[in-house]
Amino acid sequence: GPTRKMPLTASAMDFFQLFVPDNVLKNMVVQTNMYAKKYQERFGSDDSWIDVTLTEMKAFLGYMISTSIHHCESVLSIWSSGFYSNKSIALIMTQSRFEKILKYFHIVAFRSSQTTHSLYKIQPFLDSLQNGFDSAFRPSQAQVLHEPLIDEDPVFIATCTERELRKRKKRKFSLWVRQCSSTGFICQIYVHLKEGSGADGLDALKNKPQLHSMVAKSLCQNASGKNYIIFTGPSITSLNLFEEFEKQGIYCCGLLSTRKSDCTGLPPSMLNNSATPQSRGQYRIRMKGNMSLICWYNKGHFRFLTNAYSPIQQGVIIKRKSGEIPCPLAVEAFAAHLSYICKYDDKYSKYFISHKPNKTWQQVFWFAISIAINNAYILYKMSEAYHVTRYSRAQFGERLVKELLGLEDTSPTH
Repeated sequence: GPTRKMPLTASAMDFFQLFVPDNVLKNMVVQTNMYAKKYQERFGSDDSWIDVTLTEMKAFLGYMISTSIHHCESVLSIWSSGFYSNKSIALIMTQSRFEKILKYFHIVAFRSSQTTHSLYKIQPFLDSLQNGFDSAFRPSQAQVLHEPLIDEDPVFIATCTERELRKRKKRKFSLWVRQCSSTGFICQIYVHLKEGSGADGLDALKNKPQLHSMVAKSLCQNASGKNYIIFTGPSITSLNLFEEFEKQGIYCCGLLSTRKSDCTGLPPSMLNNSATPQSRGQYRIRMKGNMSLICWYNKGHFRFLTNAYSPIQQGVIIKRKSGEIPCPLAVEAFAAHLSYICKYDDKYSKYFISHKPNKTWQQVFWFAISIAINNAYILYKMSEAYHVTRYSRAQFGERLVKELLGLEDTSPTH
């Protein structure tokens, strides 16, 4: 849960600034003004440009965040006369001023000579965000590694051409997270870039378990010695990775696939389906030290690799139609955590910022901001302030937008 107690009067902005404090916003102001100056020195002066202020930067973020609540096709719809226009917030800043800030917006204006990382334009922000996640929240023992579901804007999908949709879906990066499966709080973000078509590219990442293993190690680099139980999908699950994690005091439970997983070192007899028909709930087990390989049957064979649960301990999977199906405890635990992440995706994925820029670092930035707001709401729900106001996720987002824009509305909503 939260590491600090927030006051009863804590606002949406207070929770958001646990992760994106004023010093980070001030740095955005400085870097944006530096980039605007550099840009104009190179391409000619822009007489209509005035240096951005902290108040304007907050309003700029507020406008972008508003697209995560109202799901408008473009942030510029706010100033239009159409369905997504919003006169109450459009008056804070003119559209032309917003577009100027958007043109010059930067987190790192200059590339240093020793920088080789392609995410250099956003890495300081990601590092700051990670520090905020680490200091504000203490995760539960059970966590999961996965790619969060990021909903595409339904309005865009309904109106765009097939070519536009294909172009939009070709993201140049893959976003992975380590998530507390008791609360949904995202503890760590990892961005894997598609830097060409080499062995480290995103195309290779989808097919090579060793690259997924690299992602898992990056996400768990701060988890050593804490006795966490990490749940993984088929692309990450492997005997070598689990044994390496066990040496670091990290325990695992993963779904295994003969097609997607690295099955090196696992007994072939457990990877082949038995010829004799099996009844639901039957399972076979092979053990090596603390590691168990479980083959469980339920309208198909499911294989699990774990060193976090004893294969002897019994559990049940409850189905609406067929009732209780017996299984090892590891299978029950995996199903429960997978179910929780599905619920998280259903609830929070639709609150990602709709603005989709062309530049990869900007796409990563807006996804990271969306995750920070979802985390802020999770902390708000676990605080005493929630028992005073009880905002829904949408209401919390609206409050945050108003506070960023300086539109104070302190009337409580019950």
